Amino acid sequence: MREYEIYTLKNGIRVIHNRVTTTKIVHCGIMLDIGSRDETPANQGIAHFWEHMAFKGTRKRKAFHIINRLESLGGELNAYTDKEKILFYASLRDDYFDRAIELLTDITFDSIFPTSQIERERQVILEEMMMYMDDPDDSLQDEFDSVVFGGHSLGMNILGTEKTVRAFKRKNFQQFISEHLDTRRVVFSCVGNIPMEQVIKLAEKYLGAIPALRSKKKRIPFKGYKPQEVILKRPVKQARCAIGRPAYSFTDAKRSPFYMLTSILGGSGMNSRLNLALREKHGFVYSIGAQYVPFTDTGLFAISFGTEPKQLKRSIALIKQELRKLTDAPLGIKQLASSKEQLLGQIAMAEENNVSFMMMMARNILDQGHVTSLDEIFDRVKNTTAQQLHQLAVEMFDEDKLSYLIMEPTHGVSA
Repeated sequence: MREYEIYTLKNGIRVIHNRVTTTKIVHCGIMLDIGSRDETPANQGIAHFWEHMAFKGTRKRKAFHIINRLESLGGELNAYTDKEKILFYASLRDDYFDRAIELLTDITFDSIFPTSQIERERQVILEEMMMYMDDPDDSLQDEFDSVVFGGHSLGMNILGTEKTVRAFKRKNFQQFISEHLDTRRVVFSCVGNIPMEQVIKLAEKYLGAIPALRSKKKRIPFKGYKPQEVILKRPVKQARCAIGRPAYSFTDAKRSPFYMLTSILGGSGMNSRLNLALREKHGFVYSIGAQYVPFTDTGLFAISFGTEPKQLKRSIALIKQELRKLTDAPLGIKQLASSKEQLLGQIAMAEENNVSFMMMMARNILDQGHVTSLDEIFDRVKNTTAQQLHQLAVEMFDEDKLSYLIMEPTHGVSA
């Protein structure tokens, strides 16, 4: 079982470290509890744009020097933005850990947003938007968020809109950061063969020099879900469909058993119920899956797939049939046992990934104040009952409460 240590700096930034003595690579990152849901319709996309601009210049470095600082050593520097978090992270030989934490601190807290770079990166993001729009699966997910969450910020595209992206100026980034950045909601996470004493020493040197920052902004909880059925026309060959609804939050006790239920229904295994029914038995799809993404106050459950347009209605009927099987009766003893073993194996293998574990630790600290251990996760899976799963299925798979997004091929147009 992995063990970790936590240290809190005077400015409120928390440092968490998992020492792994069998590797020469260190993975570390600074995670901010800020994401696209913290935006408004007027500035949607600004968190993601900020993530891009962090690489474009600080008071001590130009863009090339930021990129070359770790890559010249064979290391990697990257970042991502999602609905609730921004992460800047690095991977490199542990001999250069000092260089990584200093650089991450610099780009996170000391970006200067050069006007010339804003103009250049604006075009890069517009190209990114077009790339995702041309990908039916990515487009489906983005559109489905807006179907489920409506006008709430969780329904807004992480990349923003063309209008908002074209409008951002240097002052907009500075204002957004000053309003939302709170050092108590920042975590430095690290996995590698570095003594905790050294991690603390360097964290104090670089992150400890950041002044205490406070934000009064509060997230607006999602309320008022109304099921919808939306049909869109797109220049594609396959019809694509997403089916789902809001789900449980990160701190809800039902989260763990619902992960298991989602895995049984449409998890990554080829033996998921949806894959067996639609691909293996009927050949209607190449891939189909169900996902559950928890947020701080709600979550998202979604089934997604693509199929030949003439098979769409039949595919949806088969999905409903599989949902009804789970709502009609609890799993049998053997079904439950095999589902648990499969999920336990998948969880154990996932924890072997040091980069993912670094990210998971940071997210756990921000969302619940501690890291959920592998033993605790295993216990939750082992203690899940067939009755619990059945109750969740009845609660979540009510057909009258599901939303649908269908992307149909534009007549006479092929992709």
